[in-house]
Amino acid sequence: MKARGAVLSRRIAHAATVSDWGSLHVGERIEIIKHAHVIAAGEVEEISRSGNVLWLICGGAHESQLFMKSDGVQVRRV
Repeated sequence: MKARGAVLSRRIAHAATVSDWGSLHVGERIEIIKHAHVIAAGEVEEISRSGNVLWLICGGAHESQLFMKSDGVQVRRV
């Protein structure tokens, strides 16, 4: 039973929102959330030095989308 609790705890921690966008890595899979809805998902293309802006490559498209913390979006690792 202990192992199952540990696995669930890690799963919950992994699904938690990322407050420090600077901790993300290029190529990492994430979801962008706004008002409790996933509005985009894909791979991190680039993160600004300040950690307040990121570019996301969505669903196999070769175009990237820009997201800013100031827009009120949250990031969650997938």
